[in-house]
Amino acid sequence: MRFSLEEWRPEHAASLAESAADGRIVRFLRDSFPHPYTLRDAEQFICLVQFECDGYYRAIVADGKAVGGISVVRGEDVFRKSAELGYWLTPACQGNGIMTAAAAFACREVFASTDIVRIWAEPFSVNAASCRVLEKCGFTKEGIKKKSVFKGGAFYDSVIYALVKE
Repeated sequence: MRFSLEEWRPEHAASLAESAADGRIVRFLRDSFPHPYTLRDAEQFICLVQFECDGYYRAIVADGKAVGGISVVRGEDVFRKSAELGYWLTPACQGNGIMTAAAAFACREVFASTDIVRIWAEPFSVNAASCRVLEKCGFTKEGIKKKSVFKGGAFYDSVIYALVKE
């Protein structure tokens, strides 16, 4: 499946709301990701990343629709040379290599255009697909944080992965 990474624009709002509304997405995301995801949520998010957020925020676009999102957000203070990678993809598009290609591209672009030297991610340990994406992109598993996530009334471990600029 062909896709592109595009800066978020107001034209993405309707398809973002449609793609993000799938309840299967939120099970492995932070509680700050709205559910149900509405058109208003999409419009507010796009406005926020266009005008108020520093960082790398891109829409994953396939067949003219926003089907996911990816971000690389710089840390603060002593962590200012590190950044956190986050991503999601609507289930209808999963299993086609889109996220692996998008994450690899985003990391290359951030390393080439910024002074970031370390990109890290922290998926839930039960999210095997997300862990595979990171491993395919060359991330190293650095450790497991026991019961670090409380989601949906249950505790989960999270896994720390990192990719370091050579």
